[in-house]
Amino acid sequence: MITLHKLNGDEVVLNAELIETIEATPDTLITLLDRRRMMVAESVDEVVSAVVRYRRSIMGAPITAPFAAAAAID
Repeated sequence: MITLHKLNGDEVVLNAELIETIEATPDTLITLLDRRRMMVAESVDEVVSAVVRYRRSIMGAPITAPFAAAAAID
């Protein structure tokens, strides 16, 4: 679950597993798997970062080393 903010400032907690797409239109528009849409105040990059942090937390990967795995491959 990730915490975001609606355009009016209200906080909303979203299941990150249900996100299908994230677009800048210029506001950030999130489309869920069931085709519902939500506009949020955070930028696309902020939403992506929140999803990455969430995924790392459930996978047990270190949160402070975002590119460690890619560097190990090189």
